[in-house]
Amino acid sequence: MTIVVHKYGGSSVATPKQIQWVADRTVEARKRGEVPVVVVSAMGRTTDALLALAEQVSPNPHRRELDMILTAGERVSMALLAMAIADRGYEAVSFTGSQAGIITTTDHNQARIIEVRPTRVREALAQGKVVIVGGFAGVSTDKEVTTLGRGGSDTTAIALAAALGAGRCDIFSDVDGVYTADPKLVEQAERIDRLAAGEILELGLRGARVLAPEAVDYARRHGIELHAQATHGQGGGTVVTTSPRPGTGRAVAVTADLHALPLWMEGPDSTIQEALDQLTEAQLRWQDLRMRRRADLLIAELLLNTRNAPNLEPVLDSLGELVARGGGQLQARADEATVTVVGEGIAEQQRSWEIARDCLATLGIDATAIDGSAWGLTARVPRESVDQVVRAWHAAFPGLGESPADEG
Repeated sequence: MTIVVHKYGGSSVATPKQIQWVADRTVEARKRGEVPVVVVSAMGRTTDALLALAEQVSPNPHRRELDMILTAGERVSMALLAMAIADRGYEAVSFTGSQAGIITTTDHNQARIIEVRPTRVREALAQGKVVIVGGFAGVSTDKEVTTLGRGGSDTTAIALAAALGAGRCDIFSDVDGVYTADPKLVEQAERIDRLAAGEILELGLRGARVLAPEAVDYARRHGIELHAQATHGQGGGTVVTTSPRPGTGRAVAVTADLHALPLWMEGPDSTIQEALDQLTEAQLRWQDLRMRRRADLLIAELLLNTRNAPNLEPVLDSLGELVARGGGQLQARADEATVTVVGEGIAEQQRSWEIARDCLATLGIDATAIDGSAWGLTARVPRESVDQVVRAWHAAFPGLGESPADEG
């Protein structure tokens, strides 16, 4: 029988009734001859509520103790689901991430999985039990409970799929797949049937609320095929594959990121390096780092991810003081955001650059920069113009909303 990993997000297990529905679906998979391993998130907005509770007690919660609090949410949902499955006549057992063998780095609140030792999971499966695992958490190499950050349950599911040799990993949520743009913003947005792992990784890094980038990167490195679909849908969804996808060079989606803060620093080499080290120590993430020299000073430009960064303001204040002491300057351009058109190889085509620039010119929008990567084109534009650019690029780039076969 084939092992299949199912991951259910918080919205899918938000109420007792929904947990009962997930139990029914798990039993149906078992009756089809599959061996389901189920990974669950905390119920609904439980994680947010626990975080808010911690901040009511301590404005700056200790990271270790915060991990202890936040992992309580997954314990509740996994135990309830195990109870519901048992009531349907199937033995079920729930495991925390540490019990399931999820070994992580020592970074509290933002740990990364470095190894999976699913000994107890395999033993339970061999005994014919349905295994439920709480996502989002593991145990560090120094035997401390750790959490994996937002989207960590996706990573848990994919890591288990790789370690167990699962046939596939199904990610269930309240949306029925990945779209060519946010349907709330672009009425013509369509669901994408199939994406390359690199494309959905780029979408996640550029602000789209899709699978967590860390999870997709793990799947790509371990060759795990993903199926993102709606919990209550029938069929549909988006398949994320690590194999080459037809239509390389086509745009597949447009996304915006209001949490990408352009940061510009100028100063001596040692000062800029110390500033980057401070960002790392504060567990803030960035991308698109570019450096150039002006006389004896080093200029560094990057996009800082401000999502879920409660310590951002004091870190930026500290950076500003550091750079000023070195005789340099720092600018955080909060009036800008990014828009990205994603597609493998589109930046290699001159026509893609022409379309992007023509749209901006037609709208009368000045982009601070347009940069290309292996997976797309990204423009830095005024925050108030983001929606206009998303709609214009979605309408202008050929292929959005079409399958490769649709193109003559």
